[in-house]
Amino acid sequence: MAMAARLLRATEVASRFLSASHGLVQRAAYTAGGIVDVGQPTPQSHPELLADGEITPGITNEEYISRRKKLLEVLPERSLAIIASADQQMMTDVVPYPFRQNGDYLYITGCTQPGGVAVLSEETGLCMFMPDTNKEDVVWQGQTAGVEAAVDFFKADKAFPLSQMQKILPELIERSKGVYHNVKTASSYKNLDAFRRASLNNKVKDLTNYTDELRWVKSKSEIKLMRESASIVSQSLLQTMLLSRTHREESQLAAKIEYECKMRGAQRMAFHPVVGGGANGSIIHYSRNDRKIKTGDLLLMDVGCEYHGYLSDLTRTWPPCGRFSPAQEELYSLILETNKECIKLCKPGTSINEIHNHSVKLLIKGFQELGILEKGKSIQYNYLNPTAIGHSLGMDIHDSMTLPKDKPLEPGVIITIEPGVYIPAAPVLNERAPGRYRGMGIRIEDEVLVTDDGHEVLTASVPKEVSHLTTLMSMGSGRVGGDPSSAPDARELRAACS
Repeated sequence: MAMAARLLRATEVASRFLSASHGLVQRAAYTAGGIVDVGQPTPQSHPELLADGEITPGITNEEYISRRKKLLEVLPERSLAIIASADQQMMTDVVPYPFRQNGDYLYITGCTQPGGVAVLSEETGLCMFMPDTNKEDVVWQGQTAGVEAAVDFFKADKAFPLSQMQKILPELIERSKGVYHNVKTASSYKNLDAFRRASLNNKVKDLTNYTDELRWVKSKSEIKLMRESASIVSQSLLQTMLLSRTHREESQLAAKIEYECKMRGAQRMAFHPVVGGGANGSIIHYSRNDRKIKTGDLLLMDVGCEYHGYLSDLTRTWPPCGRFSPAQEELYSLILETNKECIKLCKPGTSINEIHNHSVKLLIKGFQELGILEKGKSIQYNYLNPTAIGHSLGMDIHDSMTLPKDKPLEPGVIITIEPGVYIPAAPVLNERAPGRYRGMGIRIEDEVLVTDDGHEVLTASVPKEVSHLTTLMSMGSGRVGGDPSSAPDARELRAACS
């Protein structure tokens, strides 16, 4: 009887708070009279991008609804999930930066616009609080999704104007046993007294621990989008590599890769491209891209693009002048061999941790043989390569990062494999590399999809063998490395790049 009474009380309260008196929209014929702009592409407004039933390109409303159900299944009983959209960041007081949605909000709702807050529970289903807009906003910013679009397009169970959130959300918080939210996103709900009390009572926890688990294994539709993202950046990098033979400004090559990605359908770059010539390649997150690449220097480019919410990540290092010096080839060959050996380990049951540990053993042995690392001084390895062998990839560049590195890989997981070595022109830490290796940064990064019986390299079309790179850099000259007989290889690579 006590349980029945509690359930009756919860139903009564839900009815009172989640009612039309609070601006609730449960059904709305917002598409009557023609195609309505909801602030992002729809199958009606952009039939070239979305098929019927898709909320974002390639992802159907059924898949979004399934994601919400799965999240509720893994959350503890009587939990309330609060998922805020990303904020619009401003360049100046009136000029915004290009907007990118928070991964969890996009994963749950499909909404690519700023300003919203989604609430999910067994009691409410998906409840979306949508930004209040007026006609002046529309004049300056264009149409945005409101409560009608939340229900009819994003398939929310309930929707309210954001201005109603402070009236509705507090009691939902108080009735819940636990509140889970995306802690890194700033939102006004964090100022509610009910949320602060819940936080003081240790009821508030990070939702990311649960969404990272759901996002770890990609669905067939997600894999299709990620395969396309990888294809776009691979084709674009090939074109940029060809341009590097004649255009040696880092800034020009940064512009080229972005142009090629967007011309092939990418919405934006996944991150600011790393275009490091010579010693600049030894700076892991180099971003200035403002130097000219000297003849004889290696060029390292770390690039990725975003294709309808899904990212790619790829690195290649090559000599724009057409040939490796002996020292460059020695070090490059070690990184290449490590890349290939680690990719072989990508299969169900192994872990990123295991692959990383194997890469460390291979590189320490190789560095010692080259005289870059003293025997018995393996602790100095981190001075040469402080990075991990790879990371999960998906809607974020470092996807599902709360999961342990020893979590076994599963079919549908996509990771990067990216061994490298970073030796500045002059010592920065305690690295003691011989002079012939100074000023070198080398990284070879591939995207790897774990399959039922092994793996698939999504970026395999981009050359990384020494002979293939020198062929690519010599295309059009009629000779490769001084050997006219190798011209057929150049023709093959030319066809692959078209």
